Amino acid sequence: MAFQFLFLAFIAITCSIALATDPSSLQDFCVADPVRSVPVNGLVCKDPKFVEANDFSFSGLHLAGNTSNTVGSHVTPVNVAQIAGLNTLGISIARIDYAPWGVNSPHTHPRASEVLTVLEGSLQVGFITSHPENRLITKILHVGDVFVFPVGLLHFQRNIGYGNAVAIAALSSQNPGVITIANAVFGSNPDISSDVLTRAFQVDKDTIYNFQSRKRTAFAVE
Repeated sequence: MAFQFLFLAFIAITCSIALATDPSSLQDFCVADPVRSVPVNGLVCKDPKFVEANDFSFSGLHLAGNTSNTVGSHVTPVNVAQIAGLNTLGISIARIDYAPWGVNSPHTHPRASEVLTVLEGSLQVGFITSHPENRLITKILHVGDVFVFPVGLLHFQRNIGYGNAVAIAALSSQNPGVITIANAVFGSNPDISSDVLTRAFQVDKDTIYNFQSRKRTAFAVE
């Protein structure tokens, strides 16, 4: 009897700890606002009486994105910003268009894993495991092939053909977020100190200034 009591007590404590864990964040940060009485992680819910079909639909994913940019790719997102009905559902998708030899630059999704399906063309895809291994896991995909990028890991895609390529990405968050490494490191606002970047990349300051200048110019054009 004593053993059964201890076992049940252990299960109860374990379950209470599991239930007490924080939910996954749906935004970069959530600064406490002591004035508002309702805390929100994500978006406030619309009154159900005013919900309509348009809250759950999006049109235009059949249209090709403009890939005439420096990297040769374009992402058309369909997340909670485009479909309000995705709020709290934990899913979203995106269409990715690639010009010949275009790349979807190395980036991460801090709040989502990704399942990529190739609809047109051939892509080289890959992701890098975490420190200290930093192992590159890469593969060539063709039409109908599917590849998974684990949440938070650095990954990329590259069109390896002479024609356009198209892929659909499904993501496990209504707002997966994206951190493009080159943009974040060399295009931050304000700039990361050149002293930090020269030490990190083991290059001279002129090289860092050049990269930062290029990113500022690219952002201005976009």
